[in-house]
Amino acid sequence: MSVPTKIFLGLLGVTIAVWLLRGVGMLTFLPGIVIWVLVLLTIAAGVVSRVYRVVE
Repeated sequence: MSVPTKIFLGLLGVTIAVWLLRGVGMLTFLPGIVIWVLVLLTIAAGVVSRVYRVVE
């Protein structure tokens, strides 16, 4: 597994965990922008991972 793929999977896991914990009320102090930043970072990491795999 390549490094970009590991970064993508790590970001995906963190994003899902934060989203779920905020949804059940445990992380309500986090502003919504944090969720959006994590989602956008995850999408960007997925694109980079895919491009890396195609170029490789």
